[in-house]
Amino acid sequence: MRGDRTGHRAGPAAGAEVGGLRRWRPRPFGLLWGAGTISALGDGVHWIALPLLAASVTLDPRLVSLVSVAEQLPWVLFGLLAGALADRVDRRRVLWRLDLVRAGVVAVLAATVLTDTVTLPVVLLVAFTLTSFGTVYDSASAALVPTLVPVADRPAANGRLQAGTLVADTLLGAPVGATLFTLFAAAPFLVDTASFAIAAGLVAAIPVAAAPPPARTASSGRADGAGSSVRADVVAGLRFLLGHRLLRRLCWYGALINLVTTVAVALLVLYTRDVLHLGSLGYGLLVAAFAVGGVLGSLLAGRLATVLGSRPALLSALVLGAGGATGMALAGHPAPAGIAVGVFGAANGLWGVVAVSLRQSLVPDALFGRVTSAFRLVTLGVGPLGALAAGFVAHRYGLRAPMVCAATILLAGTVAAPMLLRRADLPSRTA
Repeated sequence: MRGDRTGHRAGPAAGAEVGGLRRWRPRPFGLLWGAGTISALGDGVHWIALPLLAASVTLDPRLVSLVSVAEQLPWVLFGLLAGALADRVDRRRVLWRLDLVRAGVVAVLAATVLTDTVTLPVVLLVAFTLTSFGTVYDSASAALVPTLVPVADRPAANGRLQAGTLVADTLLGAPVGATLFTLFAAAPFLVDTASFAIAAGLVAAIPVAAAPPPARTASSGRADGAGSSVRADVVAGLRFLLGHRLLRRLCWYGALINLVTTVAVALLVLYTRDVLHLGSLGYGLLVAAFAVGGVLGSLLAGRLATVLGSRPALLSALVLGAGGATGMALAGHPAPAGIAVGVFGAANGLWGVVAVSLRQSLVPDALFGRVTSAFRLVTLGVGPLGALAAGFVAHRYGLRAPMVCAATILLAGTVAAPMLLRRADLPSRTA
């Protein structure tokens, strides 16, 4: 960590006295939160529209599931490199530049839809490209939070970030994207283009003094990248993660939760239509149920971690997740399916906030991008395998079978969790 920057506390705005008048001025964290939330709205719109667009081209579940594969595969291919880059560059500058590039990518997809030239390979290429740039963006963004927010405020700040993302991405973006796609297929991608452009402007407005480039230690090279190779940086991040028992186990449990999420997401559009007998709007509303639960879990995470401790909060998240996953696997009616999805969303929100807050406390700032990317390589790396397996299992045994398998795995992990996530491994102030 680069010191507790108490002058930049989590909050949406700050005031400054100018000529006897109080002038409104956004705080640095507020700008980052605003950029992430607006960008998430566009993400939710295109995230819901991409599988719908793929399903309009083919009804083969194996091919539709490739959208989820394309969206998560870059973390396997480029995740470690992205983390090393995030620890070498000016994080603020790279964030707004990547937003502009992603705006251009989505604009190209919108053009193919408008001209009726879109194909499944185009959809997959766009999904893959957006996540490829997103690997660097997410690593740099997560590493920027400790710079802007002091330690005591990070659970609340992370909760606000995650809640804002969920509200914009799934609660608003999912139904809006489904509705826009039904009315005008290119509309979701035009909205996403605009959201990336606006987010770029907000990040660019963060003062340089509030978000300086990451400091480099003698072992990791200078700020300009000299003094160490990218390979050495990647190895340092991996070594730190693998050598830390708590981080290593949090990583594996994060992978279990993401596996279940990916299996559900990969085929949700077909499950909604063929099992629950709902249309595109019903698909968006079901995804929105995930967001409602996720927002509640995210906003309550900081308080639960403070009152109960991090370990009970993590174990509670696993119990909720296992229950929600089981409900999704068994539900055959929209109402219980929506409740199960909401419970699983709450588990995701609670786990995500507590786990990332622990990671920010345990990992030095100069290593944070690399450790985060190594963490996500595992947690997100299971996604493509899960999506592919889900497609083939569903093709052979039906749309419910992949969810039953994933829920069973998470249940087994939950039973073992009290023995693996030990209180002695947690920092004393968070246990």
